[in-house]
Amino acid sequence: MPGDTTIYQGHSDSIFALAWSPDARFLASGSRDRTVRVWNIASGMSEQIYTGHTSCVLAVAWSPDGTAIASGSTDGRVQIWQARQPARVMITYRSHARFVRAIAWSPDGRYIASGGDYGDSTVQLWEAATGRHIYTYDRQYRLFAVGWSVDGARIASASFDGLVQVWDAATVLAQPPRDEVVSYTYRGHSGPVYAMAWSPAGEYIASAGEDSTVQVWNSSTGRTVSLYSGHTRPVKALAWSPDGTRVGSGSDDTTLHVWEATTGKPILTYRGHSAWIRAAAWSPDGASIASASDETVRVFSP
Repeated sequence: MPGDTTIYQGHSDSIFALAWSPDARFLASGSRDRTVRVWNIASGMSEQIYTGHTSCVLAVAWSPDGTAIASGSTDGRVQIWQARQPARVMITYRSHARFVRAIAWSPDGRYIASGGDYGDSTVQLWEAATGRHIYTYDRQYRLFAVGWSVDGARIASASFDGLVQVWDAATVLAQPPRDEVVSYTYRGHSGPVYAMAWSPAGEYIASAGEDSTVQVWNSSTGRTVSLYSGHTRPVKALAWSPDGTRVGSGSDDTTLHVWEATTGKPILTYRGHSAWIRAAAWSPDGASIASASDETVRVFSP
């Protein structure tokens, strides 16, 4: 059974995104209410409310050094702002045509990969410090998730067309190519892929989607390691434990499941939400899992 649950309340509409600070002291949440809230985990209080977006916030990501937060919205913008008060905007990136669904910082904090959903369908790489555009990848339809490998050499992107593509970020950053950059395409799902996450060591990728399964596979070969089918509805949120042994998955069935990554063996089921789960995040210290849904963020010990 899950440990004690702390409920963080303050958003006035559905929550779509979560991100822990690197030191695990704070948690950022992005909502349809157009705000990002930064929660103090110890006190349970909202330390700041960022109101820079004009529409629904779909993605949030904390910089590796903990000083900045990037947030993406249906207004087509990615904004980078100070994690500490006051939340001064440092960069506004405007190259997406519409919904920004996914954001990921490179491990060294120099670059950002952002993925566009409706009306955009691109992954764009750009400099975090300047907002300078580097490369646009446009061979998937409606991006839902994007992530860097731990060494920063590869990027994986998941999309509505049922694909997860792994491509060569190192080559793109060195000299943006004119030809194919994809090193592997995973086609194990029978429908849209809504969530995707690299294992902490970079050996595996977990992906989940409309087919209600979570699949763990080798990031180089595509060989399926485990298939988890415990959910009864589409799965739209994933999080690895920092030690790489467990995966947390959140679903439209309103539950968050924790299971062994390489065997698919169930460990626990959390049933605290009253609506579909759109975001899940494991704390960097491994002590807690956060999930977001019905205007609440819930944090519990697995």
